[in-house]
Amino acid sequence: MFYEPDKRDRNILPHDPFKAIVAPRPIGWITSMNAKGEINLAPYSFFNGVNSRPNLVMFASEGHKDSVAFIEETGEFVCNLATYDLRDQMNETSAPLARGENEMIRAGLAPAPSRIVKPPRVAASPCALECKMTKIVAMQDIAGAAVDCHVVFGQVVGVYIDDRFLKDGILDTAAMRPIARCGYSDYAVVDSLFSITRPTR
Repeated sequence: MFYEPDKRDRNILPHDPFKAIVAPRPIGWITSMNAKGEINLAPYSFFNGVNSRPNLVMFASEGHKDSVAFIEETGEFVCNLATYDLRDQMNETSAPLARGENEMIRAGLAPAPSRIVKPPRVAASPCALECKMTKIVAMQDIAGAAVDCHVVFGQVVGVYIDDRFLKDGILDTAAMRPIARCGYSDYAVVDSLFSITRPTR
């Protein structure tokens, strides 16, 4: 099968398989705060690390949502690790609440103070990246037309790790059981790992 995205046969593919192909995608569970001090917590599956020196991350928002608006105001955010144990709470924070309503309260999540940035982290999450925004990019399509997609880039300025998941100086990713977004309503959980040594030449 081959198709052009805007011309797919909806009798064969009633649902766009794009997100099922670009999978699994890590979830950026983003805490942000506006200038008034209101808290927002929302999951974004278009999320990833983009550089290691310095540590840089990005997430993309389809629509100018509260996370983007709050980060534009204050320039800070936190990426919390979404895990299998927190899957229901993560899903609750995706609800379309009115601006200013705190998703942490809706999901029954306790906040924990960050060390460097003002937005709190999710206390129950085993890892969190405190970030300062470097830029926000409004996306365009190949014709140069505006797309209602906003990519937020940030530099990690602080890292929280629950010490229970450190073994001999190595973070045990599988023990934390992070979840990732796949296509449709599907998710995956990382609970086992395998290693491959990269070639040297």
